Amino acid sequence: QLRVVESGGGLVQPGGSLKLSCVASGFNLNDYAVGWFRGAPGENRIGLASIDSTGAGSDYTAFVKGRFSISRDNAKNTVYLQMNDLRPDETGVYSCAAATVWSSRWWHWGEYDVWGRGTQVTISS
Repeated sequence: QLRVVESGGGLVQPGGSLKLSCVASGFNLNDYAVGWFRGAPGENRIGLASIDSTGAGSDYTAFVKGRFSISRDNAKNTVYLQMNDLRPDETGVYSCAAATVWSSRWWHWGEYDVWGRGTQVTISS
């Protein structure tokens, strides 16, 4: 079964930082573009950032630019999301997803083929 698994969530104070990780199970993540989303399954998932299979191309939604950074280490078959200056309204379930093609619609959940269950991020004092 193809799946991705997220880790790194937790509780952080406003203005704090977290680094999320996404690893693949059952396939080689290096062959896929990867996106990070906020929102639980069945909710309106918000696309935050995405990176192509080589790591040469990436993009962000406007409200995270300058604060979030997506990267990948293909030697470790892992994609990361570094999140800085987190805000309370960014509390939620963060999920990664893999896509066979990186497109201009990377922000849309329908572009992705394999999803993880998500990791909870809570921003609170």
